Amino acid sequence: MATLRRQCWLFAIGSTLFAIATLPGMSATVGAGLCNLLCFIGSWFFTTAGWMQLVLARPALGIGWFSAATQFVGTILFNISTGASLWAHAVEPERRLVWAPDMFGSFAFLVSGVLGVVAVAAVVGYIELKSRDWQAEWINMIGCVAFGVSALGAFVTDSGVTEDAVLANAGTFVGALCFLVAALEVLPRGTEPKDAGRR
Repeated sequence: MATLRRQCWLFAIGSTLFAIATLPGMSATVGAGLCNLLCFIGSWFFTTAGWMQLVLARPALGIGWFSAATQFVGTILFNISTGASLWAHAVEPERRLVWAPDMFGSFAFLVSGVLGVVAVAAVVGYIELKSRDWQAEWINMIGCVAFGVSALGAFVTDSGVTEDAVLANAGTFVGALCFLVAALEVLPRGTEPKDAGRR
């Protein structure tokens, strides 16, 4: 059953797994295979949370709904790219297959972030620093930009080499932290409704 509380916790768990996997020095310490596995598992938490957000988005076909729908598509693309990373880690020539879904997933997140900002601005105003929804959407937007930067760094050249692995990991790490903070920001407190979407 989709609830806002479950959605937030699923996003938070997925974000934490991505953040741990891309923590500076983590890959060198535990190996790329484990880091790829953490991202793959985290992507499924994202997808489940994204589905809940889509179910809870009201009214259907409004800006908030389109934001949730675009993000959900992005999470599925991340399922594909992180799954491909697990496989490509063992099959070096196939590493190029990872980048396309990663880039399109990041682009979907970016579009979703922009739509989310527009949706929350329509409800609370363009600048409403005291609104948790406003804060969360802008933090989420920063995370979406960071994921986009990560995808640019993760571009795999014809020789099979990642364009900028440090940038790719740093962007994912920053983005994951932003998504974690945004999820916790809208997590219902105390007696707040558990099943209402915030957009």
